[in-house]
Amino acid sequence: MGRPAAPARARTNITGLPKKKAPISNSARRSSDTDLHPATAWAAAEEGADHFRSSCVYLTAAHPKMTEGSDYFVGTSIDQLYAQKFGQDTPLPSIQLCIEMVDASGACDYGYACVYADTISWASPTQPLPMTLDPRMAFENLFGEGGTPEDRRERQRVNRSILDWISRDVARLQKNLGASDRSRLSAYLDNVREIERRIERIEKYNSSGEARALPAAPLGVPDSYEQHVKLMFDLQVLAFMTDTTRVSAFKMSRDVSTRVFTESGVKVPFHPCSHHGEAPAKVAEFAKLNRYHVSLVPYFLEKLKNTPDGDGNLLDHSLVMYGSPMGDSNVHNHKRVPIFLAGHANGKLKGNLHVRCADSTPMANVLLTMAHKLGMNIDRFGDSNGEVAI
Repeated sequence: MGRPAAPARARTNITGLPKKKAPISNSARRSSDTDLHPATAWAAAEEGADHFRSSCVYLTAAHPKMTEGSDYFVGTSIDQLYAQKFGQDTPLPSIQLCIEMVDASGACDYGYACVYADTISWASPTQPLPMTLDPRMAFENLFGEGGTPEDRRERQRVNRSILDWISRDVARLQKNLGASDRSRLSAYLDNVREIERRIERIEKYNSSGEARALPAAPLGVPDSYEQHVKLMFDLQVLAFMTDTTRVSAFKMSRDVSTRVFTESGVKVPFHPCSHHGEAPAKVAEFAKLNRYHVSLVPYFLEKLKNTPDGDGNLLDHSLVMYGSPMGDSNVHNHKRVPIFLAGHANGKLKGNLHVRCADSTPMANVLLTMAHKLGMNIDRFGDSNGEVAI
């Protein structure tokens, strides 16, 4: 299958304790054989540029304007439609995270502006939202105490933990809580402290003078892909737990990534590996690499499932989408793109389900169905022409 591009997660409410444990498969459903037609070339000049279109199409289901300038145009992404309706009462309407980015302006290749490949979240057809690569920056955006960037830099300069900085506020809050709430607050603060320490260890190593696998990356970015992904997952769980935000989008790498994912056991860089030429041994290597990427997602789902929320847990009250805008990366097609959903969306979705769609069913039908399950009143999304029975 193609590159796993992003799990996008929208939640609808937050509070409480789980009634019972259940395997993750009970919360999962898969939709097969849907196509992402807007990611294909619609004119001869667009041929070969699939990798530079696909990311911006993934959550918008819209065909982007071919341009190398700032007059880009695609569509509003589904996560941002949700944020506009349900994210305005939280400190952050949404968050956007990534693991790898070009971080460039202007043209990338094949006549497309770099922004099309750099983000999957669009607040409007002309407003791309930047994605945060550095765990330290993501942590500070979510939990940093201090009204200005200068306040936060001062706290870091004197090497004080966020929790030390707000210790008096925490002590005052704990006095007014019952035993159960104090226990939950303590668990939350322990999680914040643990993530902060992990980031500090990464920064200490990266500033030690030791050789880095990613020398150009920000100080807070670990060399380990898996460590980076899990940090970003943990930050999202904490943000949902506190209702800091109800919407996140996470771009786990780039279509044309030349990174070697050493933890997968595959020694070939991702993009060359994806163009396997149908050679059986190379297909097997690419399958191995994709299995590794997908294997990281249950870490996030387990974290959600094990976090109390109201009369259940965060996974009960969430909808997680994971997939790719590419069907067969070897030939750059966007047919039968892989996609699965997890979470019960407050009882709106059941698990243990595999839906095989009719040929040429738009992937936008899945996005439209998700929107309806999450309480969004929209008639159509992208190139949708109906719903999917999920």
